[in-house]
Amino acid sequence: MLLAVLFGLNLSARNDRLRFEIKDALETPDAKAKVVDEVKLYWGKETKVKFKEKVASVKTNKKTNAFNKSDLQACQWVFLSAVIALQDRARELGGDAVINIRSNYQNIPYDSTEKFECGAGNIIAGVALMGDVVKTK
Repeated sequence: MLLAVLFGLNLSARNDRLRFEIKDALETPDAKAKVVDEVKLYWGKETKVKFKEKVASVKTNKKTNAFNKSDLQACQWVFLSAVIALQDRARELGGDAVINIRSNYQNIPYDSTEKFECGAGNIIAGVALMGDVVKTK
């Protein structure tokens, strides 16, 4: 602490709730390489997708190291991790789509077809998503 005072370092914790474009995050090279086409993703609670069976409601909560990254970089990276986790869970459950996907950072739902919510701190960034795994075929 003494060093922080001497050198003027800011050690206060930061936990900013930020919103970024889903489309932009899914168009990054990493997302294009890792997000699979066989499990479709539908954003927003009012999703109008016809399905044969709802398999389960699922949640994921992912964190990543945000040190030395911009908020955008860290949040897009951890968002990608959360999306992959949703798709993996859908496959495990025999589903072929995840509908009604919305952010759920700190268990506070945020519903949008265009943006996701990310908690960005000095060291850690986090994204939580929830949705419904369904069978459309």
